[in-house]
Order: sequence, then C-alpha cells, then structure tokens
Amino acid sequence: MASNLISEVMNPEIGRVGGLPETAFLAKSEYTMAERPASLDNKTVYLVDTGFGGSARFMIQLQQWFALNMPEVKTVRRRKPGTPFMGSAPELYKEIREKGDAAILGVAG
Repeated sequence: MASNLISEVMNPEIGRVGGLPETAFLAKSEYTMAERPASLDNKTVYLVDTGFGGSARFMIQLQQWFALNMPEVKTVRRRKPGTPFMGSAPELYKEIREKGDAAILGVAG
C-alpha cells in the first residue's frame, strides 16, 4: 500500500508528481543553499516572518529561545513584505546579506 501511495505522489523515473501536468513544475533554480557556518557564536541570525499564519508568533518564540539558550547569538526579527506566497523582498534580502550571517524563514500554521 505504501509503495503504491509513494508512486502516485512522486515517480522518480519521470521526476514529477502523478496526475499533474508537466507545467505544474517550476524550472530548476539557479540558486543554492548557503554553506552552514561552523558555529553561530557571535553571529547575527535574521528571523524572517513570511506572513504565513502563525509565523510572527513562532519567530518571537524562536527569538526568546535564542536569548535563553544561545545568548551569544544576536537575532534580528523582520517581516517580509507582501504575501507569504508571492513576491520578493530585495531590500530585506540585501540587508540580510550585508548585516547577517544566517537567516531563518518562518513558516508556521
């Protein structure tokens, strides 16, 4: 049963979800994940609220967790402008690149 379910969801041979047209897939991204820092000690981590339901509350809790458990890490909370599902935030991403060492994008629900 499980293998049938998996093959209906994703078929690795054709690289798409069963039942969806090829146009349902985005092109491969030209972007890659940044390398992880060896440590977060004395680093600045941006906590980005994407606007998805519960994201702001989660980021507040995450910031409190860092303050309690990793006080040597500076956290900066920011709200991504626009909607959670669309739009870019070039000014915010520029700030993170210039002033931050890492970022966590918050999605909650």
